[in-house]
Amino acid sequence: MFRPSHALTGPRIATALFALCTLIACHSGAPQPTPPADSSDAKRPVLSQFKRNPEFREHVKKEPIAEYRVQTDNKLNEMYFTVTLYETKATMKYLVKIDFEGLTGEDTIKLPDMGTPPHPILQKGPEKYSCIVGLLDNKEAFRELKKVYVTDKGQELKITTLKHYMVTEDYRLVGQ
Repeated sequence: MFRPSHALTGPRIATALFALCTLIACHSGAPQPTPPADSSDAKRPVLSQFKRNPEFREHVKKEPIAEYRVQTDNKLNEMYFTVTLYETKATMKYLVKIDFEGLTGEDTIKLPDMGTPPHPILQKGPEKYSCIVGLLDNKEAFRELKKVYVTDKGQELKITTLKHYMVTEDYRLVGQ
């Protein structure tokens, strides 16, 4: 049987080979490959620097900027389910006021900053007394954010988050 007589045997050989490979890999002088001209980076348009909206508005409108209104089944008193949006001092935040047959509530909704003036929208929701709060993106597509609704028993007003969005480097909204 053959047995090497030098000190590098068994685990020592493996450790020495690993160290040598690591050293060679880290100090390789080979130039990094350049991506071909038809890669996705080459096709991506050059974008201008993302410009955020100012943090605060100069003028806050006192009147609602959007309203959704549906008459309730209470015909005697002519009551409504109403959702109204108001501007706040902060550019990307809006005050939501809700009213259902004398039951009132309010909350603040924050919109993502896409670099263009925000454009919140109210649309009819899936239930009789519900409303979807959303916004128009840079391609004028409706993006839902929150659902405002009355519980089945009509005793509570609720606001539920439907989707979260973030703005990518090419000014697109991406759902999270």
